[in-house]
Amino acid sequence: QVQLVESGGGLVQPGGSLNLSCVASGRILFIEAMGWYRQAPGKERELVAQITSGGTPKYGDSEEGRFTISRDNAVNTVYLQMNSLKPEDTAVYFCNADWRYYSDKDKTPIGGTFVSWGQGTQVTVSS
Repeated sequence: QVQLVESGGGLVQPGGSLNLSCVASGRILFIEAMGWYRQAPGKERELVAQITSGGTPKYGDSEEGRFTISRDNAVNTVYLQMNSLKPEDTAVYFCNADWRYYSDKDKTPIGGTFVSWGQGTQVTVSS
């Protein structure tokens, strides 16, 4: 099982920046894609950005150019640098990880893919 713990949310003025972090913990695991989703009040959860284990990013429609996702596989951490924040970016941001069990003996992922979610961190953009 993977546990995800987010940090870095808070209150920021329009035009400001925040850097979110999410650390994944768990034994004998292979973490595939990691990403960030957000959910604003009254709206559906939407993709913000996702990054593969090889470092290939994918962004949602409104974030590319303002947001940058990165990942440090050595410490199982994904980051989301958010610049030029707008009031419409206000939401709860959730970390997400797709993972598989890993065989230390065979040095390979095994079995199917599971999905874990963090508890969310609030981002509020307001003057």
